[in-house]
Amino acid sequence: MSKDTNNKVENEILSGQELNELLQIRRDKLTELQEKGKDPFQITKYDTTHRSKDIIDNFESLEGEEVKIAGRIMTKRNMGKASFCHISDRDGQIQSYVRKDQIGDESYDEFKHYDLGDIVGITGVIFKTQKGEISVKAREVILLSKSLQILPEKYHGLKDMDTRYRQRYLDLIVNPEVKDTFLKRSKIIKEIRSFLDGREFLEVETPVLLSIPGGAAAKPFDTHHNALDLPMHLRISLELPLKRLIVGGFERVYEIGRVFRNEGLSIRHNPEFTLLELYQAYTDYYGMMEITESLIRSVAQNVLGTTTVIYDDVEIDLGKPFEKLTMVDAIKKYADIDFNTIKTDDEAHALAKKHDVHIEKHYKKGEIIEAFFEKFAEENLVQPTFIMDYPVEVSPLAKRKPEDPAYTERFELFITKREFANAFSELNDPIDQRSRFKYQEELKAAGDEEANSVDDDFLMALEYGMPPTGGLGIGVDRLIMLLTDSYSIRDVLLFPTMKPKAE
Repeated sequence: MSKDTNNKVENEILSGQELNELLQIRRDKLTELQEKGKDPFQITKYDTTHRSKDIIDNFESLEGEEVKIAGRIMTKRNMGKASFCHISDRDGQIQSYVRKDQIGDESYDEFKHYDLGDIVGITGVIFKTQKGEISVKAREVILLSKSLQILPEKYHGLKDMDTRYRQRYLDLIVNPEVKDTFLKRSKIIKEIRSFLDGREFLEVETPVLLSIPGGAAAKPFDTHHNALDLPMHLRISLELPLKRLIVGGFERVYEIGRVFRNEGLSIRHNPEFTLLELYQAYTDYYGMMEITESLIRSVAQNVLGTTTVIYDDVEIDLGKPFEKLTMVDAIKKYADIDFNTIKTDDEAHALAKKHDVHIEKHYKKGEIIEAFFEKFAEENLVQPTFIMDYPVEVSPLAKRKPEDPAYTERFELFITKREFANAFSELNDPIDQRSRFKYQEELKAAGDEEANSVDDDFLMALEYGMPPTGGLGIGVDRLIMLLTDSYSIRDVLLFPTMKPKAE
């Protein structure tokens, strides 16, 4: 196989032997450059003046000017004494026209031997070709880094999802829409911060390693602190440390942080994910509803320029007021079952058996209500809907409704049949909180690995007095999935958790 391999050969489906030969050719080219004293890996910097998008967007004012650009060669056509290539930088791609009589015989011969994937710096003049493509006429081309691997070919691309997730760097190189998703991710998180900062919330950081994990129903990752000889856990929630800060006098706090839950992998779940939690003193879950709706609407408008988004071919309207339903009313609406007529745990168990709803023997009426909701109502919640007033048994940290203590002032926001937010009027009664923790301990003793533990330090904080407070948690990754029309959570995580690949 010729050392001067052209792009067409590299774009064919290759056998293992042919692939190895092409990889060796690239290494041979590097060795030859190094022997000439032109090792690209010895170059430490290259000062650019413009990026591709700058040039294309401002062509009329920049035409005829000399610029310095840098990026990865994505296409290349050698045509005798003149060649074309497209280079990709942070913002997109731009064409360069490279002529032998402009850059010199030696440099042009070296350029002809550059490969797709090589990173180059180009100095040249902005112009428009006869076909109308904005380009840079090269005066100098410098190899800045040699690619020793072969990029996926142009027409079939990198489509295997397992490879895309494992080699995200390669996914970003060859799939421009993937880069756009992660640019939007950054903008979404920035807009969340801007919204909350504008409402005088204070951003804080709380511990990732905890001696007692709490604030959510989830199984933690366990570890050990050698110096202290203590079992510790990665946090499953941000809640309890943030509430301590409310006790301490910070009236509005939030954190955007990674949390860790020892659970399975799915299109909706990754063992580590990004969570937003905020707490505001002197408000309740209605105040949290207003913040939730306003925040999501503001982020969509400022990042996407619209409050109407398409997710999985369904139009979702984030601009109109979100629907509100109690959990009991949602079950009645979608299953025609009225839990207001069910008075005892035994009646609830009998109803579950009648409707083939899976429950555990120790479940009380409140837990059975949630099971009915998950089976019959959740799949109908496509447009934004607040589901309110959760049973106390499934809401260990939420304040009871004064007019009906069997339920709490809690809501979850559902969109596209998925939970996006969880919020409540925070339980600030330390005596009630201790009894709820004890019930959670009973559940844990009965085998529920996701039940909360008693956190005596948190109870001590409540005993000093926490004002009436509203709290909210939003799954940031799920919000990004919605706003970028991404099917799987792995599509919005740069480095999703993957099972090690077999050798």
